[in-house]
Amino acid sequence: MLSESKAFSGFSANDIEAARAFYSDVLGLEVTDQMGILTLHLGGDHRAIVYPKPDHQPAGFTVLNFPVADIDETVDGLTAAGVEFEKYEGTQMATDAKGIFRGGGPLIAWFTDPAGNVLSVIQD
Repeated sequence: MLSESKAFSGFSANDIEAARAFYSDVLGLEVTDQMGILTLHLGGDHRAIVYPKPDHQPAGFTVLNFPVADIDETVDGLTAAGVEFEKYEGTQMATDAKGIFRGGGPLIAWFTDPAGNVLSVIQD
């Protein structure tokens, strides 16, 4: 029934202007706005929406993953742009000094947007 639907995901933010600046200026995404709801235009003609929610609570999980060819290069570039990567120490998901998990499985690094939503870059 929905196999042909161009599904998209969405998540909330408590400050849409801060979200717009982060996703467009820091991450370099094309961002459009319709009636206060942001559309993030992602590779492969995919999209996600960010909607305002005054009582927003960040999700306890990763809401958006960005596959990348070279995680070290991407993490270095995002760090230079002001992104701070999460550092998980003493856990099963322990990350290195850059914030990259190299403990088996895909290489992945997590960071948050201004609303505290968890995002990741993951080596493709």
